[in-house]
Amino acid sequence: MLPAAGLSIGEAALRLGVSVHTLRYYERDGLLNVPRLPAARETETVQPPDSRHAQRRYGESELSLLRFLLVLRGTGMPMSLIRRYMALVRAGEDTVAERRELLVSHQRAVTAQIAALGENLKAIEQKIVKYDRAGGCAPLPASEGTSCETTGGH
Repeated sequence: MLPAAGLSIGEAALRLGVSVHTLRYYERDGLLNVPRLPAARETETVQPPDSRHAQRRYGESELSLLRFLLVLRGTGMPMSLIRRYMALVRAGEDTVAERRELLVSHQRAVTAQIAALGENLKAIEQKIVKYDRAGGCAPLPASEGTSCETTGGH
């Protein structure tokens, strides 16, 4: 559960596993509008708070949106398409069909990437087996490789 006032940018970055710079970039790029609260020193003055010195406060809705944007980015969606997606979100409920189509298209691309990675992994595994057989290397668990140092050749 989040504190009533939300999380600072540092706390949000830590919770999401990203850098503060990443969160600032997403905000600068117009992907996110994070509420700001006056900094403590400003609440002590009679002047109205200056948004340049206000502190970002991330609530659950901002964190949820950021998690999804990080998923999109982590699955290779270009920033231009993420910007398009967020423009559609901001445009309202009339854009749900367009948002869905954008996500379906990305889903297809991710599925194709996974299939290609699977094929590439098979080729790597076959080469390892070939080296194991040719060099008399004793296979070890996948994370450790083999018991021989060099196998020579391609």
